[in-house]
Amino acid sequence: MKVSTLSLVGAALIGLSQAAVADTKIGFVNSDRVMREAAPAVRAQQRLEKEFEKRDQELQRMARDLKAMQEDFERDGATMSESDRRNKERALNDLNRDFQRKQREFREDLNQRRNEELASVLDKANRSVKDIAEKENYDIIFQEAVYANPRIDITDKVIKALSDAK
Repeated sequence: MKVSTLSLVGAALIGLSQAAVADTKIGFVNSDRVMREAAPAVRAQQRLEKEFEKRDQELQRMARDLKAMQEDFERDGATMSESDRRNKERALNDLNRDFQRKQREFREDLNQRRNEELASVLDKANRSVKDIAEKENYDIIFQEAVYANPRIDITDKVIKALSDAK
């Protein structure tokens, strides 16, 4: 008799929990897609490209100069005098060191600025997600998932909200 009472209580709890789950509204946001497609993210990427364009071109020019200098050295090095070869090698090493230093500084500056821009976009996206959740009575919205049914995907709504907010 005790076992059957427990079974009835267990069955009632399972039925109750299924009813609670049925009333739960779940959403999913593909944050990678938001960061690629939302208007603020696109504008941030364009700002970064414009801001770092000149430095990138300068690095590309230095790389071409370094390559040409290396090719000249390899071609003419055997016929040069010892002092000319040492001077050319020293100049090549100096240019290479300068190039690597500028390249490292460029990457560090670009990464720092990208992180600043993306943090701003992420903050706006999170506010949009929260607004949508409150307006549409979502209980929980996930941003990371192995799989999400397209039926619960609200990524398009978030992208639209970010584009409308400007």
